Amino acid sequence: MNVATYPTRNLFRRRGRTILTLIAIALTVLIFNVLRTCDHGWQVGAEEAAKDRLATRHKVSITMQLPKRYIDDLRDPAKLPGIKAATWANWFGGKDPRERVPFFAAFAADHLSWFEVMDEMKVEPAALDAWKQTNNGAILGDVLAKTLGVKVGDDLTITSDIYPGDWKFKVVGIYMPLRKTADRNSMVFRWDYLNNKLHENPQSATPKDQIGWVMSRIDDPSKSAEISRSIDKMFDERDDQTVTMSERAFQLSFLGGASAIINAFKWVSLGILLIMLLILANTVAMSVRERTHEYGVLRAIGFSPRYVFNFIMGEAVLVALLGGLAGVLLTMVLINGVVGPFIEENMGAFFPYFRTPMHVFGLALIGAVVVGVISGVVPAIGASRRKVTDALRRVD
Repeated sequence: MNVATYPTRNLFRRRGRTILTLIAIALTVLIFNVLRTCDHGWQVGAEEAAKDRLATRHKVSITMQLPKRYIDDLRDPAKLPGIKAATWANWFGGKDPRERVPFFAAFAADHLSWFEVMDEMKVEPAALDAWKQTNNGAILGDVLAKTLGVKVGDDLTITSDIYPGDWKFKVVGIYMPLRKTADRNSMVFRWDYLNNKLHENPQSATPKDQIGWVMSRIDDPSKSAEISRSIDKMFDERDDQTVTMSERAFQLSFLGGASAIINAFKWVSLGILLIMLLILANTVAMSVRERTHEYGVLRAIGFSPRYVFNFIMGEAVLVALLGGLAGVLLTMVLINGVVGPFIEENMGAFFPYFRTPMHVFGLALIGAVVVGVISGVVPAIGASRRKVTDALRRVD
C-alpha cells in the first residue's frame, strides 16, 4: 500500500457519494468552461486581427461619417508613405424582411479594393468580376447565404433600420473565411449603389459621398503607431478630424459597451470554482471523519503522520482531477461538438467562432487540482496530527 494505490482503492468505498461528487464537479467545470468560452468567443476576433491593418474613423464616434475625399489623401504615397492599400465601407445593418427581429452585418464597400485589403475573405475571381460589373451585386458569407436560403444568381431583398425601404440585390458570390475567426454571417455590397440610391431621393436626410470608416494596409506593422499619428495629423486642421488605430483596437472598441458583461463572466467563473471547492471540501471532510479509526490503525502499525497526510491529499486531488476530466470531456462533446457549430451558424454576428480553446481546458484542470489540494489540506492536517489513542477510540 502506498500513496498511489491507497486513494485509488478507497475512491469508491462510498460509491453513491463519490459518483454524485464527480457529477457535481463535472458540471461546475462545464459551467466554468462555458463562461470562459463566451469570453474567448467575444474577443477572439480582436485577438487575431491583422497586425498590418489600420482603421480610421471619425474622431467623435464611429456613427459619424467622413468625406469620401479623405480616401484619396490616404492613398497618396507623397502625403502618407508606408500605406500599401486603403479601402472604405459604410455600415448598413441588414435585416431579413421575413423576420421581425434578426439582423446581420451588412455594409457597403468599395468594390475595387475591399477584398484586396480584407483578404481573410476568400472570393473566387469570377465572383469578383461579376461584382465589379453588377451595380447591385452582393457577396455573402457562406453561413449567411445558407440562413437566407440564397445562392449565386438569386435575387435578394433586405431592409435596414438606417436606410429605410426595400433594397434589392443580386447575389454574385459567396465568400469563404481564410481564418477561423472571420465572420461568415456578413454581406458586402457596392458602396456606389448605396450612394447613388441616396442621390436619387432628394428628401433623404443622409449626406451623400460619405464613408463610415477606412481600412489601410501598411508596409511595416512596427510603424503602425507612427503612421496612425501621421494620418490623424493630416486631417487635424479639417472640419472632420479622425482617430486611427490598429485593427485590434478598432474591433475592441465595438466591445466597449459589453466590457462589464465580459468581466462579469470572468468573476462568475471564479465563483464556480468556489462552489466546486465547497462541494469537494464537504466530501473530503465526511470521508476523513468516517475513517478516523482507520487512520489510527495505520499509525499504530507504523505509518508516519506524513503518510496519512499524503493518503488524504491524494484522494482529494484524485476526485477533483477525475471530475475535472469528466467536465472537460463533457465540454468537448456539448460545446465544441453541438452548441458551438449551432451558435456559429445562428449567432455569427456576435460569436463568429465559438469553441472552447485548449488553454481554457488547461485552466479548468489546473483549477480542479488546486481545489482538490485546498479542500484536502485542512482535513489532512487534522487527521495526521491526531493522537493514535484518540483516533483508535473513535468509531463512527
